[in-house]
Amino acid sequence: MEESTHRGARVPTGSAPGPASKSGNRSCSILMASPNQTMVTEFVLEGFSEHPGLRLLLLVSFLSLYTVALTGNVVIIALISFTSGLHSPMYFFLCNLASMDIVCTSSVLPKVLVGLTSAENTISFQGCMTQLFFLSWSASSELLLLSVMAYDRYVAICFPLH
Repeated sequence: MEESTHRGARVPTGSAPGPASKSGNRSCSILMASPNQTMVTEFVLEGFSEHPGLRLLLLVSFLSLYTVALTGNVVIIALISFTSGLHSPMYFFLCNLASMDIVCTSSVLPKVLVGLTSAENTISFQGCMTQLFFLSWSASSELLLLSVMAYDRYVAICFPLH
């Protein structure tokens, strides 16, 4: 088997066709990184582009749902914080669950609302990764918190005097 050098890399020339070779001829793939790599800087969000007439209806629906969720969670947090009779572990968990719900909905919905109002609907790579981090972090925290709350209720029901 012969070898040739291509920009400093040693590549076998008599190798069998690999996945980079689509035809039956004998060619080789270069093992080096190509200098023509493109860096992704932004994503185009295509969400609701098929039905542009529904943008206003979707904007009003999402905005009202977001407002109701935000208002309800803030009321829960304020009620638990200012009422001394609600300072028990179960209400502490409910307060944390409401704050995680605020983070979860606020990580995605504002960008959706901006995308529904503007014609240009792009998000930067860093913005997308930040949004994905906060969404996955808050969703996993909510699931963990719900598991802890379920175990707390299990212990309270099965072992009431402990």
